Parts: sequence; C-alpha cells; structure tokens
Amino acid sequence: MKMFFDLFPVILFFIVYKKWDIYVATTTLMVAFSLQVTGLWIVKRKVEKMYFVSLIAILVFGALTLVLRNPVFIKWKPTIINWIFGAVFLGSSLVGGRPVVKRLMGPVVALSDSGWTKLNGAWILFFITCGLLNLVVAYQCTENTWVNFKLFGLTGLSFAFVVGQALVLRDHLNPAEESSDESK
Repeated sequence: MKMFFDLFPVILFFIVYKKWDIYVATTTLMVAFSLQVTGLWIVKRKVEKMYFVSLIAILVFGALTLVLRNPVFIKWKPTIINWIFGAVFLGSSLVGGRPVVKRLMGPVVALSDSGWTKLNGAWILFFITCGLLNLVVAYQCTENTWVNFKLFGLTGLSFAFVVGQALVLRDHLNPAEESSDESK
C-alpha cells in the first residue's frame, strides 16, 4: 500500500501526460505531491525528509518547466533527486560515521561494518546509475519514451534493486526481529 501511495503522484503524472501534455502533467504532479505531503503531515504530524526534498525539487523544477515552457527542467528532476540521495548516502559514510543505510535498516539487519559499507556503496551506485539513466533517456529518446521510463523504468529498477537486496540480506535478518514477528 505504501508503494502505491508513494507512486500515486507519478501515476497521475503519467495518466495526465497521456491525455494532455507535459505541462498539464507537471502541474498535476506538483499539486498531487503537495497534497500528499500535506496529508502525511495532517495524519502523522511528521513527514520524512525524503518527501520534503522531493517536494522542493518537484516544485522548483516544475515551476521552471511551466514558467519557461521547457520540459527539460522536469526531466532533470529524477536525476537531481537520485543524485541528492546518493550524495547523502556518500556523505553519511564519510562524515557521519554511520552510513544512512545502517540507520535505516540496522534494527532489522545484522551486518558487519564492512557489510554496511558495501550495502551503502550499493545504494550510492544505484542512485548515481538511476540519475545517469534518466539523463540518457531524457536526451536520447522522445518525451513520450521518457514519461514511460519515469514510471515503468525507474520504478522497475527500484523494485528490482530492493528485491535483489532483500534476497542478499535475507540471511542477515536480525533474529530478535524475526522471533518478534513470528509471535504476532
């Protein structure tokens, strides 16, 4: 359900683009994501930083697209977001002393420091690669192909990466978490 919730603005962007154009779709994305973040705040009284970063990028690049009537700005948004996340993961391993991935997954996954470093590196590489692939498709393919790639390609890559990661990490699940899940 959370995955559908997270994808809802992108799905709306895709549907509206197919019916109208990139500008109406961009406006829809901006409104839908703004409503999504506002709804999260109303319900939970907190919003993950990832949503705020994404919202700012959508509003800035969406506004540039609409004001300048140039879709290149909204096409850059996925790259910028991926590279920001890649930079955060890289920075956390260099400055913070504890990789972001360990902060996020530490309670349920037991890895050595070396394992956390490798997993964090995999995420960094994933974010950089997704950003680069987005640029290749944005500049080498038609706008319609890019819109399809934005929904199906980037989402599919993310899903495949997470499933692959889960398969690799399944033997490293924290036994305390497994036993508490089984007792429920």
